[in-house]
Formats: sequence, C-alpha cells, structure tokens
Amino acid sequence: MTAACGGDDSASGDGDANTITWWHNSNNEPGKGYYEQVAKDFEAENPGIDVKVSAMAHEDMVSKLEAAFQSGDVPDVYMERGGGELADHVEAGLTKDLSEAASEEISKLGGNVAGWQVDGKTYALPFSVGVVGFWYNKALFEEAGIEAPPTTMDEFYDVVDQLKAADITPVSVGAGDKWPAAHYWYYTALRTCPQDVLEGAVTSLDFSDPCFVDAGAALEDVIAAEPFNPGFLTTPAQEGATSASGLLATDKVAMELAGHWEPGVMQGLTDDGKGLGADTGWFPFPEVEGGAGDPTAQLGGGDAWAVAEGAPDEAVDLVRTLLSDEVQTGFAENDMGLPTNPAAGGAVSDPALAELLSVRDESPYIQLYFDTAFGTSVGGAMNDEIALLFAGQASPEDVVEATQQAADQEM
Repeated sequence: MTAACGGDDSASGDGDANTITWWHNSNNEPGKGYYEQVAKDFEAENPGIDVKVSAMAHEDMVSKLEAAFQSGDVPDVYMERGGGELADHVEAGLTKDLSEAASEEISKLGGNVAGWQVDGKTYALPFSVGVVGFWYNKALFEEAGIEAPPTTMDEFYDVVDQLKAADITPVSVGAGDKWPAAHYWYYTALRTCPQDVLEGAVTSLDFSDPCFVDAGAALEDVIAAEPFNPGFLTTPAQEGATSASGLLATDKVAMELAGHWEPGVMQGLTDDGKGLGADTGWFPFPEVEGGAGDPTAQLGGGDAWAVAEGAPDEAVDLVRTLLSDEVQTGFAENDMGLPTNPAAGGAVSDPALAELLSVRDESPYIQLYFDTAFGTSVGGAMNDEIALLFAGQASPEDVVEATQQAADQEM
C-alpha cells in the first residue's frame, strides 16, 4: 500500500491480446519509476507486447478495482489483498488460477502464499507481506525526553502525555479514509481476543465473544487520551503533506500507526525524498493490560499480483517476472516494502524495514487485516462503524452489532 497522489487513469479491457494492462499503487518515487522500467524491460524481452501501466493513489486504485470487479472489466494484472475479498473474486470467475503456470514461484515463496489460496489453489503471488506498527520520529521522542518506545498501553499514555508536555502532537491518523482508524480496533481486538477466537470468527462470522466489545472499550480509552492531530476525522491517509503520513514525514507529529509501506510513502512526501531518514523508528502495538491476546502477535497482510481470468498468457509471465529474484531485489533496494522472495531479503537496506522483516518472520501469529479477512461487505460495515466510534457517534457494542448484522446477511 504505497501511495501518495493520483496517477495514470488508463483502463483495462481494450480487447487487444498484445496489450497487458497493469494497475498498481506505487505512484511515488522511486517505486513508480522502478515499475515503469520493469515494464519496459518486459516489453523488450517480449517483442510485440505493450504493457500499459496505471500508477494511482491507493484509495483511487481500490475504488476503481471495486468498480472493475462489479463490471467484470478487470485489468490484466492487478493487486489482490487475499482473504475473503479474493474468495469472492474467485467465486465470480474473475481471477486466474496460477497454481500450475507459476508453480516454480509458488514453491519459492513458500508459506507466504497461504493468504492467496482458495481450496488449495493459488490465485495470486504475494510480493510484499508485512506487519503494522507505530512508526515514530526518534528526534521528537528525544526532544520530549522519551527514552524508549512503550510496550504497554499504560506506557503509551505516558508517552502521549510527555509529547503533549513538549508541545508535540503525539499521533496522526488518516481517519478520513477509515481503514487507518480501523487498524486501531483490529489491534485492540488482537490484543484482547485469544487467537482461536479470531481465527474462528473468520470462518464462522460469529462475533458474540465479549472480547470484541472489550476491544472497542480499549479503543475508546485511546481516543479519550486525545493523542491525534487536529482534524483527524477528515485527514487522508497518504495523499499530500497534510495527510497522516505527510504529517509524520514533515515532523508535525511524533507517531503514526501504519504498515510496512510507510517509509516509501514518506519518502515520496518530502522534498529531499528521504522521509524521516535516520530518525525513522518503529515499535509494535503495545500490550493491552488484561487482554487474552498474545502481545507478540502482529496485524498484517500484504499485496499480491493477480491475473484476470480473461487476460493473455503474457500477463502471467509478467507476474512471474515481478516475483523474480532480480525484480524483488530491486523492490527491496528501493524500500518499496518487505519482499517475499527469500533471495531479496538481504537487499532490504532501510534499518527500520529490516527490523520489520525480522518481526514478520519471528511472529507466532499474524492476523490478516480484518476488512480483508472478512470480505468487502462485513469488513466495510466494520470499518464504517469504527469510524463512527472515532467520531464519538458509536459505542463498542455498536461496532460489534453492525459487524454481526453484515455477517448475518452473508450467511
């Protein structure tokens, strides 16, 4: 999910077997330029093939993909987030089975492909899998006299108080785009609910366990501490200097809860292209005291390249190329995310991203983003109600009720 501002609006479905349409959201540098070069290299190696690349802001891409899936006019190569969303696309016959054509790549990626499999078949190849946590400005922490990142929620509130005392806005959140706010509830649920309850809910869509209400209560405590930037309810996630990512990148706030894409996003939002540079720090979401969740479990997920069912065979070749040792190594060198190809792991140069790679590989359990795991209808209802909780217009019980109602309609 690396994004910053709008891009090419090329559409799919032109019917030309010699044209491959490819949509992605790496629309800031260096990612955008890197993928443009990858497309040119692929064209050179496949004479007669024209790759039409559309780089767009993440939110724009998500909206356009939703419309494309509804119309059935899907780009040849596009980003899949897995879980229930992918299962819906497979059931609708929109996504190509890559199990045989990309068997070599699937074997190399190993367990990373699990989130993009349906009934034992692989429908997308993950190119970046990471975890969500707090990115922070080391210099601002030092200015506020904070000696170490918090490990519990009580310590987190102490850090918030210290930052406020130093006249530093503690946290930015792009609640205007809903999902960044929803990540807080996802994490409080991960910290308050046992793993078996969360895993069971993915298949049963049963949210009756009281830990889900407890998660909302823990989030209410966060909101009551008033750690967020002014106007956070309408702040966008990643677009422009006044977005949540922009505020962190330009020293306006000390922290932001975000995923592995954050360094790349921040680099695209600063004039020098360095983001926070050496001041970039990261720490996992703190332990919720009394919660039944494993405090070392992480919220995460990733992005994978999928191929539309009606795409030309060369589209599969492009996806295989995107997971090659060479392209994944360049992806890592450009700090575009956490590569899934083991051959590229050593190329992650950003120390903060390298730390995340270790956290990802050592975590006992990684919970897929709930809106992805539960599918569009249930996840959307959940996110909408969490946004209302942030606005003080919904209760923890309301979040669970809205989610359960949407789930019941799916049954």
